[in-house]
Amino acid sequence: MKALALVSDSPLESQPATTMKAIVQKEYGGPDKLELKDVPTPELDDDGVLVRVRAASLNALDWRVMRGHPYFVRMSEGWRGPSPIRGIDLAGVVVAVGKNVTQFEPGDEVFGERGGALAEYLVGTEDRFAHKPENLTFEEAAAVPCAALTALQGLRDKAQLKPGQKVLINGAGGGVGTFAVQIAKWLGAEATAVCGPDKMDTVRSLGADRVIDYTREDFTKTDERYDVVYDIGGNRSLRRCRRILTPTGTLVFVGMPTFRFVKPMLRVVRGTLRSRFSEQKALLYMTQHSQDDLIVMKELLEAGTVKPVVDRAYPLSEAAEAIRYVEQNRAKGKVVVTI
Repeated sequence: MKALALVSDSPLESQPATTMKAIVQKEYGGPDKLELKDVPTPELDDDGVLVRVRAASLNALDWRVMRGHPYFVRMSEGWRGPSPIRGIDLAGVVVAVGKNVTQFEPGDEVFGERGGALAEYLVGTEDRFAHKPENLTFEEAAAVPCAALTALQGLRDKAQLKPGQKVLINGAGGGVGTFAVQIAKWLGAEATAVCGPDKMDTVRSLGADRVIDYTREDFTKTDERYDVVYDIGGNRSLRRCRRILTPTGTLVFVGMPTFRFVKPMLRVVRGTLRSRFSEQKALLYMTQHSQDDLIVMKELLEAGTVKPVVDRAYPLSEAAEAIRYVEQNRAKGKVVVTI
């Protein structure tokens, strides 16, 4: 395992060769299906930004797509196999831009979301990126996009969390959860965080008002009531989660259990239908890429209001081991691949 770099520099990148290293997957399965291979370097078009990727981070989405579980992910990824190059979160240096690009120029440090991040180079339209926070390394910046936007959009937009409200975050020790705790505090809420015993100190250091060890206490068996339950863990029944809501509270589904078929969606559908007959709401949302929200996170990160939590970093050659670690749900915060 490679140690996490603490210093970031950004020399003007040279033009790439015709081939590059990338983590490629041809068929669904475990980490053994991931291969480090030479593939053609992507070509730049008039609307594109060519980025030399310095770091990429992994999300639960990456291993779900890798395995094709639940099966409905194959509707977007392909029934026979996923899109060839893995990864969606990245930070790096702009190498070249198309003639229609106005926001970036060669040498700019950027971070953002684009499929195919586990590779030396990547091309995306300019709306997929924002300028990297100046106070973050490439590894730290790569840890931000998907997880931070999931937390921001879920709490600010779907839950409409207000100052003074109480929110419980189930699954607070992972990538989305560590951002959710900090964003909840930024929004002025009282945050109760649920996580495993090995993650409690980390979560507490992020500003959680209370931290519950789920191995010792069932957070659904309490007299406490919350305005929002932000459920990343997906390991409690709908009925038990609704029990700890206020009469007008909101349950936001973020993660889902690791079933292969339709059971995760049944839980969500059931909650949504019941919301029609109750003042309590149960909501599911899909994170939307937003350059505006990336810029919001950039400002919060540069102000020190929010910080990424990076558990460990792996070199590109060990990406399969990195995604195996993420799948085991052991990471405190995010896992990063340096490139």
